[in-house]
Amino acid sequence: MTKSDESRPLKDRTKLVHAGRHPFEQHGFINTPVYRGSTVLYRSYADLVARNAKYTYGTHGTPTTDALETAWTEITGAAGTVLAPSGLSAVALALLTVVKAGDHILVSDSVYQPTRSFCERFLTRIGVETTFYDPWLGEDIASLIRPNTSVIFLETPGSQTFEIQDVPAIVAVAAAKGLCTILDNTWATPLFFQAHGFGVDLVVEAGTKYLSGHADLLLGLVSANARWFPRLHATFDLFANCPGPEDVFLALRGLRSLELRLREAERQGLALATWLVERPEVARVLHPALPDCPGHAIWKRDFRGSSGLFSAFLKPTSQKALAAFLDGLKLFGMGYSWGGYESLVIPFDCSSYRSATKFAPEGPALRFSIGLEDPDDLKADLAAGFERLKAAG
Repeated sequence: MTKSDESRPLKDRTKLVHAGRHPFEQHGFINTPVYRGSTVLYRSYADLVARNAKYTYGTHGTPTTDALETAWTEITGAAGTVLAPSGLSAVALALLTVVKAGDHILVSDSVYQPTRSFCERFLTRIGVETTFYDPWLGEDIASLIRPNTSVIFLETPGSQTFEIQDVPAIVAVAAAKGLCTILDNTWATPLFFQAHGFGVDLVVEAGTKYLSGHADLLLGLVSANARWFPRLHATFDLFANCPGPEDVFLALRGLRSLELRLREAERQGLALATWLVERPEVARVLHPALPDCPGHAIWKRDFRGSSGLFSAFLKPTSQKALAAFLDGLKLFGMGYSWGGYESLVIPFDCSSYRSATKFAPEGPALRFSIGLEDPDDLKADLAAGFERLKAAG
């Protein structure tokens, strides 16, 4: 390899394969093993008193957690990463890193509903007020900022209604006002949206979803820039809210194939979304990569790709007909997650909790997570479901 070759930055797919791995520190074995344990022994009294050891206690990290944190930091372009036992716990950790009693925060109205609940049912108890804002606001979000506003929390796209936020515009406003920005980047992952590259301070990811890829673990990650990482790490240490070692190991395994799986999810998701657009039973499909989807221009400007999660609004029909459609599906499971190898669908209704925007779909709303099955089989399953819907309606 020439000197110029050595200085060339690695492609994402290559980074994912090699990041966080040190085989010759593990006797030549490719994967970092699962380190389980709480107690760490010191060699001497002097070492014990000085805490002179890389690892001091199980909650402060192990070689397994270090491998994933190091890899994720490299992939995201952050200054550092900490892990959490779920996506929601990662959201909570990010918010609690920044807020204090008496603060006011701005949160996207299209945010993941458990995030909303955390703000409304927990942050209020410690004296933090939340205003939910229209996710289509860009620089106009400045009008909602108060003297005690400390955080703008973004999620792009919204994980049910897929609004694409103007992240550069909002980050510019936040920077000018000295506010911290937090973004939930689970839909795109750092492969399709480089949030830290756009100036976001703290980025949350539910590793439960695409990083896992197999619907068999719970995990959250929070990465931070150089300004915020020391405070994030200090908050993490105070809570000691750690994921299990097997979950971390499985996430490391999922990391190696993340780019390949995400590209396939993109291809499959677009194929099914495009097919649904043409179905007479469907009123509208919300997929940011479709040219007629609101926010498509911003998605095309800022994102490198799309994942396999999107929504569709059916034309008006009865609950009986909707149940007939859903209950007879053979390949689509009904479950509250996404990003695994299996396809899922859930009905949803945001009308009871949206406050800054109005949720008024033409008919029943469905969210699809497209897995790795053959797309022709998935289309056939949905087509049979639409026949049941028509018969029941």
